Amino acid sequence: MKKTFLWVVAAAVVLSLAACGGGKVSLTFWTSHTPPDSDTLKAMVDVWNKANPAIQVKFVQVPGSETDVAKLMTAVRGGTGPDVYFLDRFTVAQRAAAGVLTDITAQVKKQDPNLASQYVPYAWAETQFKGKTYALPFDTDSRVLYYNKDMVKAAGFDPAMFDPAKGPLTLAEVQRIAFRINKTDKSGAYTQVGFIPYDTTFSQGWHYTWGFDFGGKFADLAAGKVTPTDPNIVKAFQFLHDWAKAMGPQKVQTFISTYSPPNNPPQQNPFLIGKVAMMVSGDWVLNWIRMYAPNLSYGVTYIPVPNKGDKPSTWSGGWSLVIPTGSKHVDQAYKFMSWMAGPEGQKAYTVGTLHMPTWLSLLNDASLFDPQHLFFKQILDISYSRPPLPVGALYWDALTQAENEVTLDQQDPMTALQKVADAVNPQLAQYLPLE
Repeated sequence: MKKTFLWVVAAAVVLSLAACGGGKVSLTFWTSHTPPDSDTLKAMVDVWNKANPAIQVKFVQVPGSETDVAKLMTAVRGGTGPDVYFLDRFTVAQRAAAGVLTDITAQVKKQDPNLASQYVPYAWAETQFKGKTYALPFDTDSRVLYYNKDMVKAAGFDPAMFDPAKGPLTLAEVQRIAFRINKTDKSGAYTQVGFIPYDTTFSQGWHYTWGFDFGGKFADLAAGKVTPTDPNIVKAFQFLHDWAKAMGPQKVQTFISTYSPPNNPPQQNPFLIGKVAMMVSGDWVLNWIRMYAPNLSYGVTYIPVPNKGDKPSTWSGGWSLVIPTGSKHVDQAYKFMSWMAGPEGQKAYTVGTLHMPTWLSLLNDASLFDPQHLFFKQILDISYSRPPLPVGALYWDALTQAENEVTLDQQDPMTALQKVADAVNPQLAQYLPLE
């Protein structure tokens, strides 16, 4: 955290000491983030408050997740919502459509009519709904395969085979290594595993991860529909089903419940403590390793591909800052969030958490990326992003339910994914045309 502190203090130098006239204004800023990322956010708010006596921000952690904004929705309806909220960016359009977010188009135009050009294009696209702006992009990321070199060696394999310079491994190659690493006790319960590709409790084994990996297309924006039954997405779900069945769905669930229970702190992540040899996850894990497992012998490489010679893939998401409906201090809230989401704020967050910035000029600042982090930055060139939809959160949750049904052997892939299409497309239809 010392490094983070130095950066946020440096950022404070560029802040205006006179935020606005007319007396002191108090803002409330909510986030569902937890340590260690929330520690950096809190430090950034402290810097803002020290430099801006006229706009003081109260930092509040609230329950929630990527798609769980129940506390926000209840507060907004009751007139007690925050002035600024940290919202997963791919859900902005859906929350805007529901009337939960303030349109900040006028504030953006007043500050900088060309602001959109300062951000990574896909991140800016996720802030839009019906041609209006409802958020400012914050961080971004990319996903890779992490591997434990010692566990790979112990299973009789050379970690050098994971070297990204050699291209991605195939899923069959990774499965051969992973199944050699799997260990069970006398009762047959797993005590360590090589890889659980569909895990989403401690890693990023999401539907999007594997759908993109298999070349799937999740939406046809021109036609105004989601396409979960795309043949390549069906293949991805079949792969997840077959892997789960080979390991034993319930045995895997028992392992996950044991080593990654709800609200498991990052320092107890099964990969960090040597219970899992490989996992797909993002660059934020670099910060966890730096803080909680500095002696871990690990590497990062491409997400494994279905067939030899296939092009590797990854995908990128990230968060945004929004002003919930009902704020009485929209202009002051915008001033605060534009600093957070601008170059000074994003620099502090990048260094403090090892997420990546969406501010384009910062992506070219080599001083922000250590050698390991550079790989994540380099693969942004092959990265996908989730389609910006006014049903983004609904679609995510439906896909998650389908993935759970398939990996628990409760539903075949095509049936599960058809249910997703049947549930989501009628909801999407009410927002057509999308532009």
